[in-house]
Amino acid sequence: MNRTDTDSIQLTIPAKPKYLRIIRMTIRYICKTLNLNSGETNLIILAVDEACSNIIKHAYKGPTHQPIHISCVMFEDRIEFILEDQGERANLDEIKSRQLDDIRPGGLGVHLIKTVMDVVTYETNVERGNSLKMIKFLKPRDINDKN
Repeated sequence: MNRTDTDSIQLTIPAKPKYLRIIRMTIRYICKTLNLNSGETNLIILAVDEACSNIIKHAYKGPTHQPIHISCVMFEDRIEFILEDQGERANLDEIKSRQLDDIRPGGLGVHLIKTVMDVVTYETNVERGNSLKMIKFLKPRDINDKN
């Protein structure tokens, strides 16, 4: 399937936690249309939600009226999410998860995102802010698979 045969959805929300629900509900609907099971759906929602939360916390340094732009492109074999913000540029050398054996709250978002998604890339050549691209490859479904 080439890019002209894809469906694409764009959302823009204020960088406030109360609006993340809109993103979660939209992703749930997209996954349902792609016949993904609830486990896959929940993991994808968790990864995108975590990435948006990181934008609020790290790029914007807290809730703000500034935007988070989310683009979701659905291909036959994958879903691509692109998240863009206008916040403080991320230092790519500092984007990493803490050690898994360091037991305490927080700090595992990057690990979670990279575990759930098949491809995770940060774009640093954007004019302002940050761009994060996450790709999840879809498994072929058996005609009898009921999720």
